[in-house]
Amino acid sequence: MTRLHAHPERHAVSRIGWLRAAVLGANDGIVSTGSLIVGVAASGTDRSGILVAGIAALVAGAMSMAAGEYVSVSSQADTEKADLARETAELTTQPGLERQELADIYMARGLDPDLALKVADQLMADDALGAHARDELGISDISTARPLQAAFTSAATFSAGAIMPLAVVAAAPGQQLIPLVVAVSLLCLVLLGALGAKAGGAPVMRSIVRVTFWGALAMALTAGVGSLFGAAV
Repeated sequence: MTRLHAHPERHAVSRIGWLRAAVLGANDGIVSTGSLIVGVAASGTDRSGILVAGIAALVAGAMSMAAGEYVSVSSQADTEKADLARETAELTTQPGLERQELADIYMARGLDPDLALKVADQLMADDALGAHARDELGISDISTARPLQAAFTSAATFSAGAIMPLAVVAAAPGQQLIPLVVAVSLLCLVLLGALGAKAGGAPVMRSIVRVTFWGALAMALTAGVGSLFGAAV
């Protein structure tokens, strides 16, 4: 058994595509739906009205997240395709310049000129476009745009996050509805921050503080708006 096989490595960066969409979707589902529920409840709306507003927020938010992710990641994918097409044409029309371009990249990373040219030659002989995509354009299997994956992940995780404050509305006593929605939403944000940090290999406490601070601020502001307009009405 070689040392490489005896020492397998797993890097968190391999999860960055779906992890970003998942954390963003769940965080938005908890914060936006929880905040909307708190704001509507603070205005004096009855439970049925709060539930309708929360369900509408879940559906609209999930679709908005899916559409937004799909459009933005599709734009990234289109850019990648255009760059790869341009690189393919340049490899056909001016292979010498492309060879030197790749060698210059390796020299900038510390290889001497002769070794850099040898590495460029070997990599281009095996997969010229792959070598230029990875080392010149920064496109790899890890970073490749996947619009459908991002859209589905965002919509699903948004819905999962939004379900929690909605469940509280359905079960909580009327007078305790707002404090319970706030408490459950913040608890979910703490868990989300911890899970996201663990999955991404990041500091747990920093992630928790970050997501709970912005969630608490959003709910406080919407509660204030709801109380103000409810009193005005």
